Amino acid sequence: MLLLLLSIITIKGGEIYMAHRTGLKQNNQGKAWTPAQNTQMKKLVKGNTPTGLIADALGRTEDAVRTKASDLNISLKPTNQSPYNRKKK
Repeated sequence: MLLLLLSIITIKGGEIYMAHRTGLKQNNQGKAWTPAQNTQMKKLVKGNTPTGLIADALGRTEDAVRTKASDLNISLKPTNQSPYNRKKK
């Protein structure tokens, strides 16, 4: 079995976000969204985190994240800033 693992760490406003891309089945698939997951998704979106990493952080599929963002009127379109607080040199 081939397993791809990518860890991304984002630090924004003193908070650390970590997402793993493993290609394994999502652990929250089919479960109702909790208020804590809604809040976490909003923070990750505000931090310009890519949809795939948001999905992995929440244990959801990218489609589920897109659907929930639409339900909550949250735009997943990237802002005009580089993700992960990268600064141009």
